[in-house]
Amino acid sequence: MRQIVLDTETTGLATSEGHRVIEIGCVELVNRRITGNNFHTYLNPDRDIDEGAERVHGISRDDLETAPRFPEIVDRLLEYLRDSELVIHNAEFDVGFLDHELGLMEHDAPEITQHASVLDTLMLARKMHPGQRNSLDALCKRYEVDASNRELHGALIDADLLARVYLAMTGGQTAMTLEEASSAAGRPGARGDSRPGAGRSGRAAELDLVVIRATDEEIAAHDALMEQISPP
Repeated sequence: MRQIVLDTETTGLATSEGHRVIEIGCVELVNRRITGNNFHTYLNPDRDIDEGAERVHGISRDDLETAPRFPEIVDRLLEYLRDSELVIHNAEFDVGFLDHELGLMEHDAPEITQHASVLDTLMLARKMHPGQRNSLDALCKRYEVDASNRELHGALIDADLLARVYLAMTGGQTAMTLEEASSAAGRPGARGDSRPGAGRSGRAAELDLVVIRATDEEIAAHDALMEQISPP
């Protein structure tokens, strides 16, 4: 099963006010495995960014002056998303903005749901934790997903955090093998690496395998017992 955990950053809160997408971040899951095959791009919105939005994500219009525009990346984006299940927190917001971008360029298939199905983790969290706070920050704390390195919101950063929250919410990241965990732990900088694109290292890299070896007395006792069970 292929899932894409997706997040966006925008110039403001409402498409009805002409606001645009300025960042798209995606993290791929295949059979509940974070693959490291991410998609990330900034976008030039050709308009100013609301002060409130800029305080949240820290992206200024000057930062985006040389970034591509949405029509320049849309084919690559839709090919990446095609036939997957999108995992989005508060999907109405992100899907609404992506549909708006597709509509502005008069795309032949102007709705994201024509390219992929959508799972809203906010709706899922509300069913699982009724009456509680279910923001991404709150879920990170509830499921012990380390978000300490995130000073500002970012599409790829938040997609990576949401991927880990989603796996924890729905049963944990069961696809990580011990061999992968050991390999990840042995790579320089793997421990505690929550950077976007950190991919498979993540929390599995924090595993410290403790080996307890038998004492000479325990080995002797074991050998004696085995002789009684199967005498030579």
